[in-house]
Parts: sequence; C-alpha cells; structure tokens
Amino acid sequence: MKVNPLTYDGLSRPMYILEEKRLRDNLKLIARVAEEAGVEIILAFKAYALWRTFPIFREYIRATTASSLYEARLGFEEFGAPTHTFSPGYTDYEIDEIARCSSHLVFNSLTQYERYHVRARMGNERLSLGLRVNPEYSEVETLIYNPCAPGTRFGITSEKLPDRLPDDVDGFHVHCHCESGSDVFERTLTRIEGRFARWFPQLKWINFGGGHLMTRKDYDVQRLIRTLRGFKERYPWIKVILEPGSAFAWQTGPLVAQVVDVVEDHGIKTAILNVSFSCHMPDCLEMPYHPAIRNARLADEDGSARGEHTYRMGANSCLSGDWMGSWTFDHALQTGENIIFEDMLHYTTVKTTMFNGISHPAIALLHVDNELEMLREYSYEDYRDRMD
Repeated sequence: MKVNPLTYDGLSRPMYILEEKRLRDNLKLIARVAEEAGVEIILAFKAYALWRTFPIFREYIRATTASSLYEARLGFEEFGAPTHTFSPGYTDYEIDEIARCSSHLVFNSLTQYERYHVRARMGNERLSLGLRVNPEYSEVETLIYNPCAPGTRFGITSEKLPDRLPDDVDGFHVHCHCESGSDVFERTLTRIEGRFARWFPQLKWINFGGGHLMTRKDYDVQRLIRTLRGFKERYPWIKVILEPGSAFAWQTGPLVAQVVDVVEDHGIKTAILNVSFSCHMPDCLEMPYHPAIRNARLADEDGSARGEHTYRMGANSCLSGDWMGSWTFDHALQTGENIIFEDMLHYTTVKTTMFNGISHPAIALLHVDNELEMLREYSYEDYRDRMD
C-alpha cells in the first residue's frame, strides 16, 4: 500500500516503519567516512538487527559485530559474513559455535583468554583474537551506559597487561562512547594512546567500538576523518575498525501508534495508546529519555501538565508507571488518531518485550516510492512460544 510518510494516515494498528531513503542516506555517509579515513565500519547488532534489510546494508558494508551467540549466528547466517564478536563471558556450551560464526573474537579478560583461546582456534583456524582494554576514561555521563565507570566489568586496564602480548593476540578492542561526537573521540584517543601505545607494535588491528554518532546532524564528520587519518599515519600497520549501531539507524523512522481512549483524573488528561513504553519503547523508562512526538510539544516531563489539548501519553499495559510526559497538541485528540514517535528504529526494535501479552507492533519498510512493505507481523503464537 502507498502511504503518506508525513501523517501515515490509513494505519489502524501500531507499526515500526523503517524509511529506506533515510537509511540509505546514513549508509552512504558511513561508507564515505570509511573510504576517506581508510578504516572499516561495521554494524553493531545490539542497536539494530532487522535482518530482512541486510541486502541493503550489504551494498555499503562488509561485516557486522556481535555480542552473543545468537547475534553471531545472525551475522554469519543472515548477513552472510563471519562477525566481529565480543562477550564479557564466553561459556563452555557456546564458545565452539561462536568461534565458528566469527572472524574476530575478543576476550574481556586474561582469564577468559587463557580458558578459551586454544579451543576457539581449534574450532576456527582463521579466527583473529583480541583483548578488550579499558582506557579508564569516558565522557559518557549516564553511568548505565559508561563502560569505564569505576568497578566496571569491561576490559583490561594497562597495568594488568603483560609487556609481551600472547603470540596469538592480534588486536585491541576499546569501547567507551555513547552517541558521542568526534571531539569526544579525539580526546579519548589521546588517552588511549597514552595508556596503550607501547603495545601497538604488537597489534594488527584495533577496534574503537561504537557510540560514534556520525549521522547526527551536528556531528563533525570531517574532524572524525582527520582524527582517524592521523592515527593511521602514526601507526600505518594497524587496521582500524569502528562498530557503531545507532549511527546506522539514526532518525530512519518512527513508531506509529494510535489513540484508543482519553481519560481524565484530577484535571490531567491521558491519551491511552495501543503501545507500551515498557514493552515497545523500553529506553524511555530505562534511561529515561523523552522521544519526540510529531506535531506536538513536550509540556513537561513529570506528566502533571494541565491545559487545553495537553495530554499525558499513557500505555496499554497494566504497569502503573507505563506512561511518558505531557504533550500539547494543536487540537483535541480523537480515538483512532495516529501518534507518531520519532526515531524509533535503533535500540528500540531490539529491546522490545512481550510483557503482559500486549500485541506487538508490526515492522514495515517504507520504500523510496512510498510503498509500504510489511517485514514482520507478530501473533499470539509468538507470545505463547516464548513461554513453551
């Protein structure tokens, strides 16, 4: 069916909609950065894993990154290439299959390396091994997203590394960003070199992780390219890898929901929707952050605002706190009207749950000609079989 991407009129059920044009614009920019900087940029599944769209991605990138067995299988079997894999804790019952599906395998600790490096290489002789290192520096202010916070479970600090790395360790993995700018990366890189440059002559590659939000409008792309080029000039033998997730799917499409009722208590009006923040937009409660709603203005964050055409956004679960802020519209909301939550393709789609057995939004792809293709619809059986 053809739809108007400004309003999505005609939809009567909730749906995540990936807009192909926006996705391709992001992919083109990422591919340009990779080419001009002379680095490899790969997709992190923890932020985006809509495998039906992988044919589009393969036009621009060659590899992906995984953090678990199932993500590694997704990259190997559906994307069609072995993954760059990191996990804070490999297990006896998964390591062999993870190694089979991977091109690069990163260990979080020296004890994990000692336990599994021989076994992993026996399962895949082409495997390139690495260590995750902790630079003890990050400008991420929200602790839940800061992998270098005191007491972190991620990575090896410089004082714990041996002067001579094990012979089969080829690379370092460093991740300490979250939706960060190129200025942050530039400052962080100075700290990384200060702590770890003495091991660089022993490396073949270094992975600077994710969080490089190069597709955000205010991101200084040229500064990123200059910084990466400068690093490669200093260490020309080291292959550089970046693995953003959000950057690929940033602003590529909304979650379209509908109003099913309006209720009022103590002067506060709530628009009841056919979606759940807890189930379908979990970062809104976990972070928390407030998504933008098309053609509406955030009146307040605590949901107490009163006024004409002002509504708290209420979910359809039985969780009392499953609501988000107060929003002011230019008209009275009507049952059946679309509420369009912007930028809901990265992280949201991979973190959803079926709590409360609530009907799950469908996933669709809006082609450049405004033809809407259904990628996935969910049923009772999807909920039932998770409990089997």
